[in-house]
Amino acid sequence: MGEDRGIRWFGYPYSRTKPHIENPKSLPKGYASELQEFTLVNAAQNELQELRDIWACWDEGTKQLFYQSYGDISYLLDIKVNKNLFRVMVQFWNAAYKCFTFGKVDLVPTIEEYTTLLRDERALGHRPDSTKGDSKCIPWENLRDLVLAHPDERKRIDIFALSIYGLVIFPKALRHVDEAITDLFDRLEKEITPVPAILAETFRSLIMCRKSGNGRFIGCAQLLMVWFHGHFWKVDKVSYRVFSETYSPLKEEATIQRREDIPEEKWMEILQNLKEEDIEWRAFWMVPDEILYRCGDFDWFIPVTYGLAQCEFSFKDAHYKKKVRELIDAWKKTHWMKRLAIGSMVTPEYDGWFKKRVNDNVPRPTLENTRPMVKQLRVAPSELEIIKQDFEKKSSELEKKIERLEEEKMHLRLDAKIQRSEAKKWKKGKTKAKEDLDSLKTDYKKLRLSMKTAGLGKTSEQWRYEVREEKTKTDR
Repeated sequence: MGEDRGIRWFGYPYSRTKPHIENPKSLPKGYASELQEFTLVNAAQNELQELRDIWACWDEGTKQLFYQSYGDISYLLDIKVNKNLFRVMVQFWNAAYKCFTFGKVDLVPTIEEYTTLLRDERALGHRPDSTKGDSKCIPWENLRDLVLAHPDERKRIDIFALSIYGLVIFPKALRHVDEAITDLFDRLEKEITPVPAILAETFRSLIMCRKSGNGRFIGCAQLLMVWFHGHFWKVDKVSYRVFSETYSPLKEEATIQRREDIPEEKWMEILQNLKEEDIEWRAFWMVPDEILYRCGDFDWFIPVTYGLAQCEFSFKDAHYKKKVRELIDAWKKTHWMKRLAIGSMVTPEYDGWFKKRVNDNVPRPTLENTRPMVKQLRVAPSELEIIKQDFEKKSSELEKKIERLEEEKMHLRLDAKIQRSEAKKWKKGKTKAKEDLDSLKTDYKKLRLSMKTAGLGKTSEQWRYEVREEKTKTDR
């Protein structure tokens, strides 16, 4: 990935809390740690909203074509990285043995696990890949314009996948894609798996941050977080979907709302005091299959510190081509075993080595006021507990909303009843007024007729004439 960056082949067969190893190797006598006591790691991630918006605009046919070509990497866009947890996790990276040391438990991401997460069929060939470059970068804006405007659907999909590899899986520079990624990307069509390169970059970045005491993590933090949750939160009931060929661990993780309000101090206390019974030796989404335990003459069981040292080199080193050939030949002679045949196997030699090993500045457990893991998990709940809490919270909010709606509905019913009553009264009053008016008209007609009969209907001139006539008759 960088000018001085070497290749590191990490072929651990599986993350196991109690590996079987008959001849454990420790560090050289007199080894002195090069690590800082505390690492101020920068967990800054690229803002991925533009990528999400592009993905949301695609139709289902285009998305299916993307899945067929590049597996499940699109789900990485929706996986959140808990920065508090991530910064604490880095403190437990044991650079001496290239694994995480949580209390009395060693765990490390493996090829099989990352292959399962990515669901990339190219990984079935078991061929590793390496990358190199001169640290030149392509601005994301240039790739975005191509994704939006390129007339060829196939090219749009390829450029979109390249953007995910550059901004999420190998996020060397924010909003830029390392040109070295294009070299790796070209090799994907040759059925060369990117998983070893992803793991190598993750381990290299962890080691560099721990040695310098600070720095930005430039591995794939999203994959590391999914791997972590797959081992650390026990699942009481695993959905049957896990055993389906279409099950996607990344898709499942993207839908889970995890707590982000736990401070770094609490995470440190939790991880310092982990015990073997607190951890699943395999992720719940790893179904029974075969696991890799040897490549050629390289034994990859944890820990093999000398073996790892022999597999790390820079492209500037002398005879590096010979080392590349040796590793390629080793990968052509892989040895596998059925995972179901493997149990928790610890030899006396391994147990002795484990007690004497150098922990390389791994944070020590807090012996005072140590609480049982059950109580610790009340602070950091399990996956099912988080889902249950979210469900109860949403259910409570929904119940309150329903109550408000019911109350509004009741008021509306009362208002409607009042309006109907008023309308009925008004209609009744209107009918009564009409009846009264009709009655008045009838009475008026009767009155006019009576007045006419009684002579009350004469005009004033007629009345004056009759008065004069009556007066004349009297004078006579």
